[in-house]
Amino acid sequence: MRQGDKISRNIDWVTVGLYTALVVLGWINVYAAVYNPDTHLSIFDFTINSGKQLIWIGAAVILIIVLLVIDYKAYDSFAYLIYGFTIFLLLVTLVLATPIKGSRSWLVIGELRLQPAEFAKFATALAVSKFMSSVDLQQQNWRDHAKLSAITLLPPLLIILSNETGSALVFGAFLLAFFREGMSPLILIVVAVAGAIFILTLIFPKFYLIGVITVLLGTYLWLNQRLLRKIKLIGLLYAATIGIILSVDFMVNNVLQPHQQSRINAFINPEADPLGDGWNVIQSKIAIGSGGMLGKGFLQGTQTKFDFVPEQSTDFIFCTIGEEHGWLGSMLLIFLFMALLTRIIFVAERQKSVFGRSYGYCVASIIFFHFLVNVGMTIGLAPVVGIPLPFFSYGGSSLWSFTILLFILLALDTHRKQDLGRAI
Repeated sequence: MRQGDKISRNIDWVTVGLYTALVVLGWINVYAAVYNPDTHLSIFDFTINSGKQLIWIGAAVILIIVLLVIDYKAYDSFAYLIYGFTIFLLLVTLVLATPIKGSRSWLVIGELRLQPAEFAKFATALAVSKFMSSVDLQQQNWRDHAKLSAITLLPPLLIILSNETGSALVFGAFLLAFFREGMSPLILIVVAVAGAIFILTLIFPKFYLIGVITVLLGTYLWLNQRLLRKIKLIGLLYAATIGIILSVDFMVNNVLQPHQQSRINAFINPEADPLGDGWNVIQSKIAIGSGGMLGKGFLQGTQTKFDFVPEQSTDFIFCTIGEEHGWLGSMLLIFLFMALLTRIIFVAERQKSVFGRSYGYCVASIIFFHFLVNVGMTIGLAPVVGIPLPFFSYGGSSLWSFTILLFILLALDTHRKQDLGRAI
């Protein structure tokens, strides 16, 4: 059987269909976001974002073909090499990149601009999947955990140094994949609780929060006195909690950059500075709310046309859906993403190797994080951190990186019955 026929027969067409739907709808809404009723430029006009996005989509199709015809074993064999090359690109970016909006994260090659931080996601997914296929995380070996943490944390550290914090946060999503492969759920719980405490400290007075936690803990220990046997562990966790609460002010004022502080302030209380830090979130919510149930209609969004919402075709493209297509359009988009994530998990679970399965969960985790944060920040439920909506937002680096991320998984899936490293 020819290679093309084998791929055509074995590829997961449901996932391909969902990918195609999201990319096409994204392209149409990029046009809606930049449409100017005074010029009536065509969606195919290469001088506006929709025309440029069409070029990125065409290049993505070529990427897909290449990814599917490459020997599937190469992704496992060269995982560390791909990771190392990406680290090299991140280092080069730190040295050579020209600052754009305060961030040194873009490599400019002629007319082409690439953001290595986007490609670091699939490279890290390959590397951590390669590592997890060679160890057993269920044994809770601290050396394995340390190595896995080093592989995962090196790219976001370099990305933070380039002043691109939003992209760095995405790497925290890998914890979900680690949990699936046997890492103790306690680590996931500790990270989630620490994050919740950090956010609560930003919202409520810290000494009020300490008092509430102390009373709740004391009451719980009084009702469950058997826990007193573990008083040392409980005391350590309590001290760590107080430490997080007391360190929040220092971290916000001395670690975060001024623009990052502004984003946190806008998240906590956007109405405090409606014409400054809170402008994006307020206008975003107005745009989405004005769409009502059915929306204003395609190309009829007033918030879009008068540029009330910045970055309309990139970070805030969900506003275009909410304004022009209303609640129903927004729910359709959410349904498509949920269907894609569900299908990715299904594909991951049917892999015959640990490498394939863990890589599938890395893909699902990254896409889920992007989707959750991007939609959350447009409706005021998450800070504005500047990360795109997968397959939907305008941008070549974003589209290509998510395309590579997804279609490496589909390439592995077409050969799922063949041997690839440690079997499940």
